[in-house]
Amino acid sequence: MKLKNRVLTAVLLAIGMMLAASGSALAGTSWKVAVGDGGGSAQEALGKKFAELVSERTDGNYQMKLFLNGQLGSEQDTVNEVAIGILDFSILASNNLTPFSPSLGALSMPYLIRSVDEARTLVQGPIGDELVANTVRDAGARILGWTFSGFRVLSNSKKPIKRLEDLEGLVVRVPKNEIMIDTYQAWGINPTPMAWAETFTALQQGVVDGQDTPYITIYSMKFQEVQKYIADLHYLFLLEPLVISEALFQQQSPEMQKLLVDAGKEATTYSIDWLQRKEAGIRDELVNKYGMQIDTPVDEDKWAERAIGQVWPKHYDSIGGKEKLNRVLRALGREEL
Repeated sequence: MKLKNRVLTAVLLAIGMMLAASGSALAGTSWKVAVGDGGGSAQEALGKKFAELVSERTDGNYQMKLFLNGQLGSEQDTVNEVAIGILDFSILASNNLTPFSPSLGALSMPYLIRSVDEARTLVQGPIGDELVANTVRDAGARILGWTFSGFRVLSNSKKPIKRLEDLEGLVVRVPKNEIMIDTYQAWGINPTPMAWAETFTALQQGVVDGQDTPYITIYSMKFQEVQKYIADLHYLFLLEPLVISEALFQQQSPEMQKLLVDAGKEATTYSIDWLQRKEAGIRDELVNKYGMQIDTPVDEDKWAERAIGQVWPKHYDSIGGKEKLNRVLRALGREEL
């Protein structure tokens, strides 16, 4: 009887293990995607589209779960986790990837990118291919796609900003990015570097008066609850890459690698269209529903002159040399330095 019981127990255990293995196979592969911004953001839109494409093309065997609002840590923290292979994907602002791959700093040079079309030219051409290769080499992360989030505009809770001199007295949060810090210093104020996850609370508590992000990010992060005024600047077009752990990428078959790269390109195209469809409506809602005031500085040529004159030369070396910036300018059809 004891022998029969032991045999029965062994059979049941074997069946249980087979069922567990079968269930695991049926469940397929699940990947985590860290997203810095909240629901309704351009980051979320890109992430959802990418996940949808990958799922469709693998018959549902590969699924992705998006963790919004920095649930998995700050954007810079997620770069580290992707690099060492404990996080699968992250979507983050290019300026937060720059400390790990300095050549990306070219995208943060003030007044370099002047339109959506120029942003598209850079990331979908040879310059973009080089940035991908550099990020693999420097950060252990591979850029698969780009979120187009729009120009960073300056919001604050104190006063309208209609000219450069109006910045005086404002305490402005910026990312921990030397190019952006130096840009504000060129404009005459010392900004406060701060992690993105801390920004809403700092605005709410009055630790800082303002910050700069695109309209879509202001809306998705609910900054309209703690900010009143927006200066409609055009100094920095925000591109936010979708990165995969290079270790994870190399574990995939050549066919799966191609699928991921193709899905990233299609998600990028979708992001461009999404931005152009959504931004104007969000801007109107910020004004008409939430009572925000938007002003276009009358002297933005002065902002540009100071930023280009003081910031660009200071950072030639950090992005890989003056010639690298000239290559970007050539790609945009503009005069070289």
